[in-house]
This record gives sequence, structure tokens and C-alpha cells, in this order.
Amino acid sequence: MTPSTDRNQQLFDRARALIPGGVNSPVRAFRAVGGTPRFVQRAEGAYFWDANGQRYIDYIGSWGPMILGHGHPAVLEAVQRAARDGFSFGAPTEREVELAEEIVRHLPAVEMVRLVSSGTEAAMSAIRLARGATGRSRIIKFEGCYHGHADALLVKAGSGLATFGHPTSAGVPPEVVQHTLVLEYNNEAQIEAAFAQHGSEIACVVIEPIAGNMNFVRAEIPFMRKIRELCTNHGALLVFDEVMTGFRVALGGAQNLYSRQIPGFRPDLTVLGKVIGGGMPLAAFGGPRALMEQLAPLGPVYQAGTLSGNPVATACGLATLKEIARPRFFHALAERTRALVEGLKAAAAAEGVAFSADCEGGMFGFFLLPHLPANYGAVMKSDSPRFGRLFHGLLDRGVYIAPALYEAGFVSSAHSAQDIEETVAAARAVFKSLG
Repeated sequence: MTPSTDRNQQLFDRARALIPGGVNSPVRAFRAVGGTPRFVQRAEGAYFWDANGQRYIDYIGSWGPMILGHGHPAVLEAVQRAARDGFSFGAPTEREVELAEEIVRHLPAVEMVRLVSSGTEAAMSAIRLARGATGRSRIIKFEGCYHGHADALLVKAGSGLATFGHPTSAGVPPEVVQHTLVLEYNNEAQIEAAFAQHGSEIACVVIEPIAGNMNFVRAEIPFMRKIRELCTNHGALLVFDEVMTGFRVALGGAQNLYSRQIPGFRPDLTVLGKVIGGGMPLAAFGGPRALMEQLAPLGPVYQAGTLSGNPVATACGLATLKEIARPRFFHALAERTRALVEGLKAAAAAEGVAFSADCEGGMFGFFLLPHLPANYGAVMKSDSPRFGRLFHGLLDRGVYIAPALYEAGFVSSAHSAQDIEETVAAARAVFKSLG
């Protein structure tokens, strides 16, 4: 296909004239892998079709929300019914209450919840609440964890302990991030030293329990146990960013998985997004009643949003949560995801390609490395050009994975055994050229 007949290229050219980089979120631009982004025309089940009419097996699922696949009948019906009643009211609706009840029912650590419109907004608001509740300013985050593009969180870690105030985005003044401390993921010694030095000043520790923005890296059990212990002992709050993992790795999120291995484990605040909106702009943050009642209009911590609790978005999210709460849904989803991961590992091994992979529920990640990395520094040792060849090899064979080395992948309940087999066969063909 020539550029003059490639509709994706034509649309990309038009977009670049009007939209920075031709995209409305940077990773979509294919800058990390090269080539022309695919402009999606429509989607159904486990597939989408691009502007040329080419079908792809979709493993990004809108970066996680489409756990039921695209266009699930029950979700479509709920959204269409809600849209007929009105798009937005700027006033409370019963469905907001129903969605809050559904979230609280599945997350023991959450007694009250505030609905917002994006994961960035939810994380930003949760940190504001943590600061307001503790009267402290410092926060700890970890290199490789992404919590949205709020200024105070756009900080790159330096080497060693206590690297403060180094923004990774132009337009973020150093004084805005001077209270943000960035540490190495899965490094117990660093978190202990940070609390020893700054414990009385730390408002919260915010963490992705499974970091999906350095592909797929788990917080190790001893590391998570240590964070919980330090937060409790020093009066800091533990904020679980489950925008990606919430209702995706398990019905009760990643915190459910950790509570099985750490007695009494609970985060203090939970940040949610993606799956709870079912593909619509919707997110939330929640926690114990005593904390959440410090939000306006009850308390002094201000947070508001014109479109928060949007009636169409809540219909989409509520229908999605009801479907995934059905018996054995996550058992079947996890089995399908494991089949994909084990198939990819076997295909790579057969062709002599260094490869490691991991998964939980409907979320997975892989690395062109012999062993799973435990932190961002180890992830950065991956061979980026080689990944680009793998990405395009799969794309040419009708398989769409994240167009970036550092992003997790997602399986939906709509993916069939045949989809998994086709994907593994395509991967093995590409691995032959990489070996």
C-alpha cells in the first residue's frame, strides 16, 4: 500500500497539521516504534479495524478499560438507555449512588468514594486529601510508576536516596515538585532510609502495586509489607494507585491479592479508573469514612468537577462492574491470559529469544530479557530497537500490542482460544527473525 492510498497515513498527515504530534495522547504517535499510527474505525469484541479496513486482535483495550471487549451487549444497552435520558445534568443521579455502592461492595478498604473524570484527577485529589488529612507536605513515589500528569507527580528519579525536585516535563517549576521524593521500586533500604530521614514530614506514599507503566512489574511482598509498616508507624497514608489494576487483576483489585499474603493489609486511599468506567471518562478515589469526610462539602479539602459522576459514564461503568462480578469471570479471564503468556514464552524459547513475562487476571507484560525486572533501571536494559521489530512484525500479522516497550497489555473476556493461538503463532514467526 502506497502513502497515497493508505488512509492511516492520510489521516495522520491531516492530524499533524492540527494536533501536536498528530495525537491527543503521546504514546499513540508510534514515536517509540516508528511507522504510522493506526486510526481506529470501529471495534467489536476482541478486535478493531483501522481506516484501511484491516482487522487487528486488540491487546491494549483502550489501555485497560475494555475488560469485556468492545461493544458488550449489556454495556451497550445500558449506555444507550442512559444517553436517551440525558448526557449531563450537573446534579446528582441515582446511578452515581449505585456505582459507588458497587465499588464499596468489592473493596473492603473503601467505605466512601468520590467519582471524578480521569485517573490523573483521581490521583491528584487523593494526594491533596492525604496532605490535608495529615497536615504534611512531602510525598513519596517510585521511579517507573505513573500517576497521571499532575505537576507534583511529573518527577523523574535520580540515583540514590532522596532525589527531590527534578521535573521530567517542561513547564513544571522545581518548587512545585520540591516535596516529591522519588525512590527505586522494590528497594526496601531506600524506603526505610527515607522514613528515617523525613518520617514526620511525609503525608503519603503513592504506589502502583503492579506497575503497568514500566510494562508489568510487581511490588514484591516484603517491599509492600515494609511500606505498610512504615506508613502506619510514622502516621503517613498509603495510597494505592489502582487506576490500571483495579477490577482488572482481580475483582477486589491488587489490594485483594496483597491482603491474601500480608495479614490485615489495606491501603489508606485507593485510586481507581479505567475498568470502573468501562471505556468512558470516569475515575474515583476512596477510603475510610473518617478520611473521605474531610472532602468538601463536609471538610476543608476542596475537590470538584463539572462532569463528575456523568450519567452516561456511570451507566457504562456500572454495567461493566456487574458483568465482571459474575461467578468465575476472573477465573476464566486469568486462564486465557496465562495461556497467552505461556504460549509467548514457549514460542520465544523455541526460537532462542531471551524473553520473560508475567500476568495477573487480565493484565500481562513481557520483556526481551532473560529474567523479569524488579525496577525501572532493570526495565531500561531492554532492547528497544528489537522490540520495535517485534511490534511491527506482530502488527503486520494483525496483532496489536502497545506501541511502546514500557506499557502493559490487556486480555478481555472476548478473546477466544483461537485469538490466543493466532497471536502465539504470529509471535513465533516474528521471533524467528529476532533469534
